[in-house]
Amino acid sequence: MIALSVANAQASAPTPTTAGLSHSQSAVAGSAAFTPVALTPAALSDCHSGFVCFWTGLNFTGMRCQYQNADSNDTTSCSWADTTNVKSIYNHGTSPDFTGVAYYKGVGYTTRAGCTRQGMHGNLAGTYKVRSHQWITGSCG
Repeated sequence: MIALSVANAQASAPTPTTAGLSHSQSAVAGSAAFTPVALTPAALSDCHSGFVCFWTGLNFTGMRCQYQNADSNDTTSCSWADTTNVKSIYNHGTSPDFTGVAYYKGVGYTTRAGCTRQGMHGNLAGTYKVRSHQWITGSCG
């Protein structure tokens, strides 16, 4: 299983500058959690509430696919899912029925690659394609 690498990146990342940011952006950039990803707040806001979003680039850059429901075959609903690696994720899910989203290298929920808890986001440590995902209950660990 591949876990988010954001916590490791946070420890060695330089403190972000808040020069030129509005008051609300400054509060995000100064946040202790996930400092590296706070530098791109616009990309995070592109992921609608209640959805999970995957990006092809680190720090929520590149192409994005988003899902409100589980999908046993992301390759039919995301044009690049079968050919391009996923580099970052935002679980913007809001349902009280689920605690995280699990994502898989294979269609039909096979070969689990990782899991991201609700409300969490970051860069992925792996180099793989996400071909299916599902909302889960219980622990992502």
